[in-house]
Amino acid sequence: MKLYLDTSTDTCILKLDDQTYEWESGHEMAEKIFTFIHDKLQENHADWQDISEITYMSGPGSFTGLRIGAAIVNTLADQLNIPLYDHHGNQHKIILPEYGRPANISAPRK
Repeated sequence: MKLYLDTSTDTCILKLDDQTYEWESGHEMAEKIFTFIHDKLQENHADWQDISEITYMSGPGSFTGLRIGAAIVNTLADQLNIPLYDHHGNQHKIILPEYGRPANISAPRK
């Protein structure tokens, strides 16, 4: 089963083969994304081990959403020992988010 994940906005998009699912994750993405993916796998009578490859929409988009998504796909691809691709079709050992611009990091307050 091929998995595609897009966490670049508050609407998380998951594709499992030809099935597409959307989830308005809001501020709950980090806490509930694994449950969302697992529930959709089970709806398709599948489990984690049935994933054969992952494609990730690596950006640009939400700084936090991209970081969460990258952590998820990197971990799954590593632990399942399966290929990992960016949305351009390039294979990676580890995917880094493409923010589209430098991160907006505030100066520390002192």
